[in-house]
Amino acid sequence: MPQSASNIRLRSARHAAGYRSQQELATALGVGVRQVRRWESENPPWPHPDLQQALTELLGQDMESLGFTPPAGRDRADPVRRSLIGASAAAVGLAAVPMQSAAALQPASVAGDFEAVTRSHRRLYWSVAPATLHPAAVAHAALGCTLLTETAGQTRRTVAAALAETYLLAGRIEFFDLRDADRAGKSLLLALQAAGQADDPLLGSAILAHSAFVPGWAGDRDAAVERMVAARTYARRGPASALHLAWLDAVEAECETRCGNVRTALHLIGHAEDVLATGVEHGVPEWLDWFSRVRLAAFKGNTQLKAGHLPQARTTLLGVLDDLTATEDKQRSVVYGDLAAVEAAAGNLEEACAYACRALDQLEVTWYATGMDRVRDVRRTLAPHQHDQCVRDLDERLYGWSTTVSALAR
Repeated sequence: MPQSASNIRLRSARHAAGYRSQQELATALGVGVRQVRRWESENPPWPHPDLQQALTELLGQDMESLGFTPPAGRDRADPVRRSLIGASAAAVGLAAVPMQSAAALQPASVAGDFEAVTRSHRRLYWSVAPATLHPAAVAHAALGCTLLTETAGQTRRTVAAALAETYLLAGRIEFFDLRDADRAGKSLLLALQAAGQADDPLLGSAILAHSAFVPGWAGDRDAAVERMVAARTYARRGPASALHLAWLDAVEAECETRCGNVRTALHLIGHAEDVLATGVEHGVPEWLDWFSRVRLAAFKGNTQLKAGHLPQARTTLLGVLDDLTATEDKQRSVVYGDLAAVEAAAGNLEEACAYACRALDQLEVTWYATGMDRVRDVRRTLAPHQHDQCVRDLDERLYGWSTTVSALAR
């Protein structure tokens, strides 16, 4: 039988916005599915003003582009009909854009395609050189900003979440790998704004916690604590998994350690261990791939080192080395550096230099600025022993052409 006539424009806009069924759109609007069926009929009735507003915001097109004909005498410049989808796009640094025409919206499939590239970049972070991956992530973010102006509804929220994660990845590379804290701060702000467009509080929590590293590493405890309070507030809206909550404790412990408050840091680490032991899981997001029980132990070992608890730090860090997986090369260089610092503090020069050299071996495989920082910190503590042969051997490894140029450039 021939298909009955219907409002093709509205149906197409619904699919483009990611609402696969009439029921999904009805649920999003808070109306019955019969109402949506009437709108998708051949002669759709003119919606009530509040529903006009909701339709244009969800689907990203004005009422006429959605197949509706204004009643006789209706002002075609109706402000509801001309409301802007771009107000939220402006929050991520884009100019507000007017309602799209029916042909301008991207199909719903673009969200999955864009998200797939974000997912690939997330995995590549652990093996691809930061200087190589960073431009790709930044370019992907630029594409995402454009797609925000060409999508609506669920499709747009999916793009926004992937865009937030992409900006988060860029910020992590800039801070941990490239040591550009100013640029990292800007990327994390863009990530937070995109997470707002996705209405994803857990991703917002993760971004805020990452932003706490910036003042925390600079010794600005007040700013770091303020950002952590915000991160915990967003986590409560999730609700967050035990792993997420433990990671927030670990981040705050790192900031407290760098601000000289090691007792507070150790308390936070202990609380994180309790959370993982007794906390209720709500499901861990795919993007939370930078933290685990082993990573928590690595945080703990570093904090014990800074607290002067050398035997405990040695035991903890050796356990971390045993438990790290083959894909955690970046973390391995950091742990070797911390073990070198433990042995240097204990007066074991040969062992300290040996661990530092192992860190350099690992850094030749996978570069990580944080790992190199650990090695350089150890070398500074060995300054009184710089004429010892083991320290000289370390210098031969540490001061190659590339590492020396890098040190002078910082």
